[in-house]
Amino acid sequence: MAGGEGLRCDRSGDHRGRFRRLDCLARQEQLSFWSTGDQLAQDTHEAGQPGSGGTAPALDSAEPTAACEPGRPARPWLGRRRLMATYAVFAAYAVLFAVFSRGEDQVWAIWASCGYAVAVLMLWLWPARTAAALVSVAVAVIAPLLWLSVAYPLETGMMVIDRSATLLLHHGSPYLTSQQVTSWVSYNPYLTVMTLFGLPSAAGLGGLAGNSGVWIAVVTVAILAAAFWVAVPHRTCAACRRDALLATAVAVASPVIGLNLAVITTDPPVLALILLCMAFAARPPTPGSLLGSGAALGVACDLKSTAWLAVPVMAAMFVRRDGTRAAVRFVAASLVTAVVLIVALAPAVLFRPAAAAALVQNSVLFPLGLTHDKTPAESLLPGHLLTDLGTAGHVLSVGLLLAVGLAIAVSLVIRPPGDVPAAARRLALGLTLMFLLGPAVRFGYFIYPLGLIGWLALNQGPDPGPSVAGPVAG
Repeated sequence: MAGGEGLRCDRSGDHRGRFRRLDCLARQEQLSFWSTGDQLAQDTHEAGQPGSGGTAPALDSAEPTAACEPGRPARPWLGRRRLMATYAVFAAYAVLFAVFSRGEDQVWAIWASCGYAVAVLMLWLWPARTAAALVSVAVAVIAPLLWLSVAYPLETGMMVIDRSATLLLHHGSPYLTSQQVTSWVSYNPYLTVMTLFGLPSAAGLGGLAGNSGVWIAVVTVAILAAAFWVAVPHRTCAACRRDALLATAVAVASPVIGLNLAVITTDPPVLALILLCMAFAARPPTPGSLLGSGAALGVACDLKSTAWLAVPVMAAMFVRRDGTRAAVRFVAASLVTAVVLIVALAPAVLFRPAAAAALVQNSVLFPLGLTHDKTPAESLLPGHLLTDLGTAGHVLSVGLLLAVGLAIAVSLVIRPPGDVPAAARRLALGLTLMFLLGPAVRFGYFIYPLGLIGWLALNQGPDPGPSVAGPVAG
């Protein structure tokens, strides 16, 4: 291929055009969102040697690849047959959940089983994938969310968020000091950005407009949509835009995220920001993508401390894939974002030692079970069972948690992930081990590893077609 013609995909029928097209697809595969292993994600000929931090050339977004051709789904898991199978599994899970659960979980399961069944029926009768997915979101997520928000009392976590917003407006910190703590409900285990969801209520809004859980759901969906939009290979391609919308709808409607949105937990926006970080990281390493990736993760780290494990994992990936300079920019963007948000949303920590101590006590010591008052939440996970044995069991649980952290750190040094999928898998494994061994962890926390695996599946690129892998006809 002539050097001056770059990555232009010539669709002509002659041999020269065919070779151009094959070379174009090969290079686009090198810069595609998901690679198949730990190999470098850069074209070393075009973007500099591995680890140099060079920037890969931008693809011509107006030129569709084979994945965007009509009749061939850009993402395998978004094909009609796989979607039918996926929604059938969702429906079976929701039915079983409706039988064996109680309370708000059972309400969600009843709504969700109906929504998933309707989606399967629509996909069977018509090829309208996006319409079926949107219907599933409406019935399996929006309807139970509104029902539970009106018919059930506010969750304890939402009351904590609303109280933290009121404290911030009046005292400059969303945390009660140790002298003000009277029970486990007095603690605020979240970090400062979570306070923003309670500001509408603190400002005097009532009903759904002042419900912090509704705002968590709205923001989560918006961030997920942004993550899938950043992940599309071509911004001007209609098929890519449709797949981004479809993938967002499938992710939101899935039991992993849909249940947590409907019964209102605080984990969905954290997961969504981690996925947005990875979507930016998968793009060619430019200052903009590094800043976007780091800033997204910095915001996630200021929602819940769960997200902090992603910082060293992603940093190790950037070092191996793009070089030390890219990793430093990413880490700097993450830390600066986190520090600025803490100072902006808890200014009292700068000039009141009691406020700084309250931040540590609420967001670090309480989640680890190291405070006098402990959460009454229970689970059958190993770490919680160890904690129930007494002080020795609790010490062992915390020790195992620290050992897991050390093992993850050693693995990042010995064998750092080489691309975004490898980083996602490493993060999912690390979080799974931490949730299994943590002293105060619930089953709901597994939204993170399950969400990361689901993200990999929804963004998996297409298998090469026979026209790409096969020989060129004469």
